[in-house]
Amino acid sequence: MEFVRNLAVQIMIVAWVIFLITWIIGWVLRGAPIPMTRLKKTGHSLVEDAVWAAFWLAMGGTVFSLIIFIVNSIGSPMPPPPTNMIQSTSTP
Repeated sequence: MEFVRNLAVQIMIVAWVIFLITWIIGWVLRGAPIPMTRLKKTGHSLVEDAVWAAFWLAMGGTVFSLIIFIVNSIGSPMPPPPTNMIQSTSTP
């Protein structure tokens, strides 16, 4: 279980780094003072795709965390039942 969790975290970190790089490159191309509209449209497309990627990364991370939580809840042993410790208080 720990291997799967660590692998998922590493994959998510790499995916978020790729998102940041794509987002930065997109904004650089979009805001570049170059009169080439095709390059600016490519930058806009990269920014838009990066935002969608961030959305799906967040959704996937949430779903995966929920699955891990459910599996850990089911896989953990049940706590022992409570015991009734009735203390008798007798008054003379």
